[in-house]
Amino acid sequence: MELRQLEYFQMVSRLNNITRAAERLHVTQPSITIAIQKLEDELGVTLFDRSQKQITLTAEGQVFLQRVENILRSIQDAMLEMNDYRDLQKGSIKIGIPPMIGSFLFPEIFANFKTLYPHLELCIIEEGSIAIRKLLEKGELDLGIVIISHPSPLLETLPITKGEILLCLPPNHPLVHCSSVPFFQLRGESFILLKEDTYHRQIIMEECSKNKFTPNIILSSSQIETIRGLVAKGVGISFLLDVIARKSADVISLPLSEPLFIEIGLAWKKDKYLSKASQVFIEFVKNL
Repeated sequence: MELRQLEYFQMVSRLNNITRAAERLHVTQPSITIAIQKLEDELGVTLFDRSQKQITLTAEGQVFLQRVENILRSIQDAMLEMNDYRDLQKGSIKIGIPPMIGSFLFPEIFANFKTLYPHLELCIIEEGSIAIRKLLEKGELDLGIVIISHPSPLLETLPITKGEILLCLPPNHPLVHCSSVPFFQLRGESFILLKEDTYHRQIIMEECSKNKFTPNIILSSSQIETIRGLVAKGVGISFLLDVIARKSADVISLPLSEPLFIEIGLAWKKDKYLSKASQVFIEFVKNL
């Protein structure tokens, strides 16, 4: 049994497709097919059900996948640890950043960190908080800066800052003269929200449910500037963090009568090996 066979098996298991797995791994399709066949012959079990158009894991394959992922994760952790010992001046951190947090919080963190540690590379993955949390739980990211108001039991978290979600209105909206707005008064408005993989959107949807109405969502976007621009043009209303909303001169931001607060922090998987570079980043954030 070779390490290469396990890597091929893991990728096919994730994608349920040998052709796509070959493309992702930059090898030929026959290479993967032969490697998996040899693996099945050696184990004496069938790992994949090939009777349908999309191949799927058999019961034996599902059990074997759990073992393989643990083996490959351990090997990856060992290699990272050895790299740290070999050269503490080099390293990379794969970090997930949601769009709204990336627009106001991360640039300053990135600039200050690079000033102190110019040899360390930050590889940025831009996804919503929910998607980043899932990637962290699967061990596919080193760190993530996410909303930690409802932390996962699989993750360690380090608080960074808190914020309030404000209602964003066009300047000519009838509610702009209110000191605060009850959420139920937004029934019937056109909502412009962040995409579905964000906790920010989930919070707004929960408020709608709490106030017994289904929002009329006319657009979902991961681009903060797009959302602000559409609100300014009177296309709809939205909800943004206070530090972002108050920077928009052509958008009126108001608090909700029942304020919505969130906490933002750094997160990482509890049982995942942290490279020296990741440990340095965590210590840097602790001292912000």
